[in-house]
Formats: sequence, structure tokens, C-alpha cells
Amino acid sequence: MNEQEVYYTIALTRMTGFNFQTALQLYRELGGGLAVYEHRNDIKDVIPDCSTRLAESLKDWEMPLIRAAQEMEFITKHGIRPLLMGSEAYPQRLAECPDAPILLYYMGNADLNRRRVINIIGTRHSTAYGQDLIRHFVADMKQQCPEVLIVSGLAYGIDICAHRQALANSLDTVGVLAHGLDEIYPSSHRDTAMQMLKQGGLLTEYMSETKADRLNFVKRNRIVAGIADATILVESAAKGGGLITTRIAMDYNRSVFAFPGAVGAPYSEGCNNLIRDNGAALLTCANDFINAMGWQTDAQLQQAQAQGIERNLFPNLTPEEQTIAHILDEMGDFSLNQLSVKANIPIGQLTAVLFQMEMKGVVRALAGGTYHLLK
Repeated sequence: MNEQEVYYTIALTRMTGFNFQTALQLYRELGGGLAVYEHRNDIKDVIPDCSTRLAESLKDWEMPLIRAAQEMEFITKHGIRPLLMGSEAYPQRLAECPDAPILLYYMGNADLNRRRVINIIGTRHSTAYGQDLIRHFVADMKQQCPEVLIVSGLAYGIDICAHRQALANSLDTVGVLAHGLDEIYPSSHRDTAMQMLKQGGLLTEYMSETKADRLNFVKRNRIVAGIADATILVESAAKGGGLITTRIAMDYNRSVFAFPGAVGAPYSEGCNNLIRDNGAALLTCANDFINAMGWQTDAQLQQAQAQGIERNLFPNLTPEEQTIAHILDEMGDFSLNQLSVKANIPIGQLTAVLFQMEMKGVVRALAGGTYHLLK
């Protein structure tokens, strides 16, 4: 951990408040929180389109640095990992989003860049119907995609049911919080949260002493949406937080699915409307989801491994194709730009290589300019 960079980045988040785009622009254009601090008196020279008001506000770092020092002491004492934008441990799917946090706080042992990541969300007023859907869906995912990471928001209803079913099926699960890691909200979910630290984790963009305000829950939904390959809505009223997350996921070019419910059922109305309006693909079981995502081969690989069969994943590939295949295998779906950086191949050349790999049936281009490994 680069403690100095973390220190100045924490301070930067205090100075920009929750103007995510501003913080991200400063962080990316100058190369980090420390660089912003070093240019605090000449921001407009290095970023000419920076507003005068912002430039002036970035000159006084005294109080933000005091608060950052306090937070550094807190995260060190409690074993919290700060994840800086651009670091290897930072969730790469989220990094592609235009309003991604420049810093996350994480406790847990799950890899946030797991090859398969989904979120399961819905109403806080879940019914027996919704709980049964989650129970069967997660159990089937365990059998067919045993390495999947399940993300949700640790809230009442669908969220906590998804976390608990993941734990029951020995799947890692991560809760994205709308407050600091110095508390658990709701407190009744503390025992589950403690289990998740050993089989998943807890993630937030908020510093300690940040309370679970209503607006924070809306803001954290973008992390839930952006960190995953797909969003799965289980139950929702005609209006609700789950629908906000699905809209964000669509904006991020993520796949969105919803379970239908009975006509007139109050907590299926949101799902039914979303499916009707083509905002989500209809889901009835894990097989529907796996087929739609092209993840069928996970079950085949699991069966082959159980039988002790060695498998050559990438036959008849050139060295460059092998490199790309291994990156996608280890890191999950990547954009063209990410692949270019990771593989150290110019984009013009990379485009031709990916075309050949598509012809060989090794990769598939997805919406949003990302590439998916077919195995």
C-alpha cells in the first residue's frame, strides 16, 4: 500500500465531496491524490477547463488532511484495505464507469475481480416467493458456476436473503455499504456481515463516522451495478431502489435480468414492468441466466475437473492470442483499451488479433466494447 498516496487521496475525496466526476477527472488527469495536492496552487495551468471555484477550493487542504490522518489511523487499526483507482485490487469492472469512486474501503478475502460477478437485488419487503427464487437460483449457480461472486447491499429483504443463501452454498458474497466500516446497518445483520468477512467481504466508498443517510443508499447503487457483470432483480414494487440500480446497470452496458411475478402482486409489479418495457431479460431459473450470459461451459469445466480431465483451454493460438486469452481467463471481461494496456499490444494491432480470435470461436464481443472469453 502506498500510504502517502492513500493519505492524499482520502483528503481529495473530502475536498470534492460527492462530485464523483470531478474527483475522477482530477485523479486521472493528474495521476493521483498526491499529484493534485502538489498542483493545488496551479490547477488551472495543468487543467485549463477547471472552474475557478474548484481551483480556489483546492488550495486549502488543512482540514481534509487532518481528517485523512484520522482515517489512516482507523483503517490501519481495523485491518481495512484502501483500494485506490488504478491498483490491481480495485474492481476493474467498476473502474470503467464514469462516476466510479477514486477510493474504496474493503474488509474481506474475496477477489473483487473474480471471473464471474453478479449482483442480486430487490425490495426490502421480500415475500416467500422471492426468497424461494433466490434459494433455488443460488443453489443452482453453485452447481453450474461455482466460482461466481454474489454482490448485494446487506439491506433487509432480497439483499440479506441473497447474502445468506450465498453463505449457505459456500459462495463468496460481498456487501456494498452506504456508510463507513465502523458500523453495520441494519444492526440485525451484524452476524451475517461477520460471516461475510470470512467468505466474501464488506465494501464502501464512505469513511468511518459516515452515517447511513438515505441519499447514500442511492449513491452506493452505482457500485453495486458497476462491480458486476449482470444485475438480477428478484422482487420490486413499481418504484424502488432496485429499479434505480437496474437503470444504472443499463447505463453501464451491463446485462439486466428480472424474475416475473403474479399480475397484480405489489412486489412483482416493478419486475413485470421492467420486463414488459424490455429493460430486463425474463428470468425463471439459473439455466436461463447462464445461457443468456454464455456461461454454460463453467458447468462443463466443473464436471471435467471433477473427473480429473486435463483440458487445454487455448489450442492452436498464436502467442499474442494466448496472451489475450489468459488475460480474459484470469481477469474476466475486458474492454479494448484495458486489453491493449494489459497485453501491451497497440489497439490497431489488437483489433485484428481479436477479430481472428472471434473467427476461431475463442472470444465474443459484447455490448459496450468489451470482450468475453468463450471456454
